[in-house]
Amino acid sequence: MKLPRRTFLHLTAGAATLPAVSRIAWAQAYPTRPVRILVGYAAGGPLDISARLIAQWLSERLGQQFIIENRPGAASNIATEAVVRARPDGYTLLQASASNAWNAALYDNLSFNFIRDIAPIATVRRAAGVMEVNPSVPVRTVPEFIAYAKANPGKINMASAGPGSAPHLYGELFKAMAGVDLVTVHYRGSGPALPDLIGGQVQVMLDVVISSIAHIRAGKLRALGVTTATRLDVLPDVPPIGDFVPGYEASSWDGIASPRTPRPRSSRSSTRKLMPHFLIPSSKRGSSIWVQNPLQAHPPSLANSLSNLPRSGAR
Repeated sequence: MKLPRRTFLHLTAGAATLPAVSRIAWAQAYPTRPVRILVGYAAGGPLDISARLIAQWLSERLGQQFIIENRPGAASNIATEAVVRARPDGYTLLQASASNAWNAALYDNLSFNFIRDIAPIATVRRAAGVMEVNPSVPVRTVPEFIAYAKANPGKINMASAGPGSAPHLYGELFKAMAGVDLVTVHYRGSGPALPDLIGGQVQVMLDVVISSIAHIRAGKLRALGVTTATRLDVLPDVPPIGDFVPGYEASSWDGIASPRTPRPRSSRSSTRKLMPHFLIPSSKRGSSIWVQNPLQAHPPSLANSLSNLPRSGAR
């Protein structure tokens, strides 16, 4: 389903009816107290790390604390519903992600409609994934892993960040396209999954790079392939999975959103002025944490990311 851009742009139209001076004063005054950013996954995962970097950045620039509140469960639906039900005053925000779009197809009993009830503020990044194994697994390449998995059907545990998460869908796509039988083990986010992968309780995971790269560089995990069509600058020696599984490619995205209403104009204005700072390449910022491709930081861009959200599951 392709929705017109105006379907989303009208979410900010209400504030346009205010006098220009009032709008400017409103934006300058925001925030006057701490702002919560709800994350639908456990601490230590890619969405949590992204949110904490954003919160730190906004806190420093706006002089008020942006506080991360983790509410893991149901592939971020718990956190999303909390934001939908929150007072629409710009002080409760959502770290939205591709999972919110996928959930509309995966869940039939959602009590909210993501398009109707959530207003996009800004996109942050498009996230690549990496296929990684515990170093005890006797493989060093994707073809070796496929051969090993086919020789041991149903005996290899694959970690997931939860049903409907990016690692879950990256992994299920790989299983289907590579023709391997892996046992999916769901966690409440990449944060809880990674210690078990490092400890050997599970053997493989297709995680978002931002939460795994430090473990890969430390030698705690072995990277076999990336989910993108081309190599990543931060993992230049790791080939795309698609080089060995033709047609394989997967990525996700995340951004900031709020309860739908014209009122949070102030939060969108303030956030949008700061988001371009996150678009600076990691090589220029001196940090490798932003290892994925940044997206254009304004509402239409996030709205366009949501425009293919299916009707099924939305109530």
